Amino acid sequence: MKLVTRFELASKSTSQLRGLYRDIFNTLVGDDERSHERRNALASLENIRAELASRAPGF
Repeated sequence: MKLVTRFELASKSTSQLRGLYRDIFNTLVGDDERSHERRNALASLENIRAELASRAPGF
């Protein structure tokens, strides 16, 4: 999994961000705890959370 940056997320709608968050979250279920892909997924989730929080208070 590649890291999803805030720059990439800025052009997506809120519903697209929520869908992407769900998809990435679901991929984490079977990943090895120490894998590079898992670290990228966790960082991507944090970027999505930050983008959503910057758009609407109360995310």
